[in-house]
Amino acid sequence: MIGWQTVSRDSLFTRLDFRSKLALMGVLTTVALLWENPLWGGILAGATLLACLVAGVTWRYLMRLLRLLAPFFIFILFMQGFFAGPLITARTGQTALTPVWRFPAHWPLVGGAMLSQEGLLYGLNIIFKTLTMTLVVPLAIFTTDINAMLIGLVQLRVPYKIAFVVSSALRFFPLLAGELRAILEAQQLRGLDVERLPLTRRLALYARVAVPLILGALVKSQQLEVVLQAKAFTGDSQRTYLHEARLQGADYGLMAGMALFLAAVLVAYFAWGVGRFGVPAV
Repeated sequence: MIGWQTVSRDSLFTRLDFRSKLALMGVLTTVALLWENPLWGGILAGATLLACLVAGVTWRYLMRLLRLLAPFFIFILFMQGFFAGPLITARTGQTALTPVWRFPAHWPLVGGAMLSQEGLLYGLNIIFKTLTMTLVVPLAIFTTDINAMLIGLVQLRVPYKIAFVVSSALRFFPLLAGELRAILEAQQLRGLDVERLPLTRRLALYARVAVPLILGALVKSQQLEVVLQAKAFTGDSQRTYLHEARLQGADYGLMAGMALFLAAVLVAYFAWGVGRFGVPAV
């Protein structure tokens, strides 16, 4: 089950300020969107995965996340492999694509459709983009206490009401994950083996589980509203905070390194084409 969790051990990432982690997220996301070469994209995705492991994100969680995304990745790979030809031609000017496999010509609708090597590489690049932008979220969020996250957003001049809504939404994740786990365990106690159900019946079960889960979330949100009104919550940012967030040397070093990395990537991309699709990686 993919749910909210925090890292269980201290590391460099847990000691960083949330503002420097936001800079890391922004730079990695920008570079992932910019690079089109699957080799460079794969290196970036691999580095992000390694950073998650170093930060303390469990391998079990990452494997569950990858299994959840695997059907989407397979779909993207074959869709781009068959249909990305015109896009690749427009991007690179290459008119002849390298065939990998072709449907028999007598088949209806798909007869003669070609799976190209260039299309597979372009699909692989999209997979690496998605993987990098997905992994950078637990890298920054799971290593940050929600209170520190709230203070960091306020110090970035984000309106306090918006920052409070974000922090409250993150606090709801473990509650919803716990309720979902309790509902599924109740089903198992009644003799229902969820793991052995066919995919269609499992999806139908999850659809039925969504109803009490949503109702429970609505009840909790109403309780939160009553509590906020009882405490005369106004959302004014001019208030005292129990915790403080200060940028340290490691935070300044990370932000400076990310700025230099982004500048180098932009210069190499626009000046020499490093990271462009169809351009050699070295």
